[in-house]
Amino acid sequence: MGNNEEVPVKDFQYLSKVLSNCGSSTRKSSGLKSGDTGQGVRAWMKQVLSQDLAFQHIKVIYPTAPARPYTPMKGALSTVWFDRYKISNDCPEHIETIDSMCKLLTELINEEIKNGIQKDRILLGGFSMGGCMAMHLAYRYHQDVAGVFALSSFLNKTSLVYQALCKNESILPELFQCHGTVDELVLYSWGEETNKTLKSLGVTASFLSFPNLYHELKKDELEELRTWILKKLPEEIMKTNK
Repeated sequence: MGNNEEVPVKDFQYLSKVLSNCGSSTRKSSGLKSGDTGQGVRAWMKQVLSQDLAFQHIKVIYPTAPARPYTPMKGALSTVWFDRYKISNDCPEHIETIDSMCKLLTELINEEIKNGIQKDRILLGGFSMGGCMAMHLAYRYHQDVAGVFALSSFLNKTSLVYQALCKNESILPELFQCHGTVDELVLYSWGEETNKTLKSLGVTASFLSFPNLYHELKKDELEELRTWILKKLPEEIMKTNK
């Protein structure tokens, strides 16, 4: 049915879950899930769903962020996509670290395109900081991907994403966003505000609220995500002449 493989990108490793039909009738697609620890996020999803978040015609990649000093933890090394001055939507973004990761993740996207995946068959997304990373990556640098998902994520009020979209005139990737109403780390209001601002800038966006959900994943949430992924990346049967 499929196999696991590690895909090295410079000095980082990306844990990939690959499930695809062997026949030529199925066109492969690629979903990139930006998570703080690739193997950990995959295991977490499997625990919540009681199975892998896997698809016969979609290759799912779980990238792992590098370990870096993280200011909210007083400079201790942490596996995070970028640094923050503080965990708040009311402060500047740490642009230097965000942009450095956008560059490295772009290399991963380009590698998938080189391997035959069309850009409009790629989804970018993640949980918490991973979702924020995906929004920066898609709306600032890759506006021609199939879509973006962000679970328990937010953008800062003065985000460069908003600034980039103010100048945009093209069709933007659809956003699928979920948030727990009692999230104490990434406040529900931050996610809601992010969604409303992106909508005002031309993004087609949905926002699903999950009562009594903290900063965590929930089975119902991941099942909704699975449905959305299949909607954005349906299995395509190649037409053949009889």
